[in-house]
Amino acid sequence: MARLVYSAIMSLDGYVADDNGNFDWATPDSEVHTFINDLERGFGTYLYGRRMYETMVYWETFDAAEDQPPQVRDFAGIWRAAAKVVYSKTLEVASSARTRIERAFDPEAVLRMKATAGHDISVGGADLASQAMAAGLVDEMHLFLTPVTVGGGTPALPEHRHYNLELLRVDRFVGGVVHLQYRTSS
Repeated sequence: MARLVYSAIMSLDGYVADDNGNFDWATPDSEVHTFINDLERGFGTYLYGRRMYETMVYWETFDAAEDQPPQVRDFAGIWRAAAKVVYSKTLEVASSARTRIERAFDPEAVLRMKATAGHDISVGGADLASQAMAAGLVDEMHLFLTPVTVGGGTPALPEHRHYNLELLRVDRFVGGVVHLQYRTSS
């Protein structure tokens, strides 16, 4: 069975975006970006909410010219190769290949997807991940703690939920980012 994995770059105080929706502080440096690429290679499908999809669809038309850093060019290829499922009540048409739109998050459909997928599945965006966690579908989390606090905004993890987590791996990067990999159980 494929794993459903939630990955998030978050502030030290637990947010993926600040009160104004800004997340420019979360841009990974080349070392972290290369590490993330290696994780992303294992995903065959990305599950996104509309806002996360609208952020990530940038990679569909990104010009991966030779003057771009190798890890950036690499990520564009990884992203384009994966299937995408976008959960949105308002988005009418997908603006990327290999993408389908679903009107509502259906835990049973995701469970079937996990049972039949040939590769692991990524869930992106704090809101959608929180729905997947509430349904008991998330198997692992990769949290990238950045050395910044933002004081409020969009929480990376759902509030008022208890999870027992098993620490699987810790990685430190020169720029101060720390990667924590957890196996989940509720």
